[in-house]
Amino acid sequence: MRRRVLATTLGFGLLAAAACLLAPLVGSTSVRLGRVFDGSLPFDDNLDAQIFFIARLPRVLAAALVGAGLSVAGVVFQALLRNPLASPDTLGVSAGASLGAMLAITFRADFSLAGISSVPLASFVGSLGAVGIVYSLSSARRRGATTMVLLLAGVTLTAFLSAVVRFVQYVADFTETFQTTRWLMGSLDVASYTPIVAACVPTTLALAALARLPRVLDLLSVGADAAAARGVDVTAAERQALVSASLLTGAAVSLAGPVAFVGIIVPHTVRLIVGADHRVVLPAAGLFGATFLITCDVVARTIIPPLELPVGVVTAVIGGPFFLWLLFRNA
Repeated sequence: MRRRVLATTLGFGLLAAAACLLAPLVGSTSVRLGRVFDGSLPFDDNLDAQIFFIARLPRVLAAALVGAGLSVAGVVFQALLRNPLASPDTLGVSAGASLGAMLAITFRADFSLAGISSVPLASFVGSLGAVGIVYSLSSARRRGATTMVLLLAGVTLTAFLSAVVRFVQYVADFTETFQTTRWLMGSLDVASYTPIVAACVPTTLALAALARLPRVLDLLSVGADAAAARGVDVTAAERQALVSASLLTGAAVSLAGPVAFVGIIVPHTVRLIVGADHRVVLPAAGLFGATFLITCDVVARTIIPPLELPVGVVTAVIGGPFFLWLLFRNA
């Protein structure tokens, strides 16, 4: 198993690294890799290097972080809820993050923290609020009803917060409505490395917590009773998985908005390739999710030049048919 995990991680890691290296070369302006790393030219005189490192690489790294976070969160939610159609949107985390961003845009909140603007900060706070509500409801549940309570609470909270988001859009003026609509489509307009570094903090914490849970997720995906019979503290494990996956989702949505379908497409694609063992699926999903969203962003940037589509449009076009196929396949 160790060799299998190592080989899988290495294979998908090389794929993700190639995507991170090659994606910044693609765009309306041609960039040559040899010239980018030409040390004989000062950086201020090297236009290729400026385009690569300043204009495109932050966007590519953001896509990698968001794709990895949403994909791993999708794997965890599907195991936690024992539902193959579960996704990072299931428990209302994305809706909470969206509401936070909508409020910041509509009320023109003008503040920053450590170089991070108000919209991603408000988005992450909104995601934490949604997690807090669902966590409180799950804590108040009767023993043995965790999955059902989480699922029902998530569906209800998503519907409620989505209604509030629409109300905020209704009372906003035209300019604010345009901004919020574009943000809700999912966008990787990242112009610096600061928000990426900020999103890395909760992402790293969540991944460190999930690194202890692969075998537990295998047991939880079979059933709570089976996990408990093998000595798993089901309540603690479910809460740890819930909080960790929600942190991943909140960090991803605060950086790029609600990018749809990544948390469904990638986990199922990876399982078709490597099987269902979470020791293999978790790292493979994270790395393949990064590659997938980088590729979608390249398509979004280049398919209708000189326009740049929101990346969420591309993932939705791909994810919609995939979701329908998955739905009827499991019917």
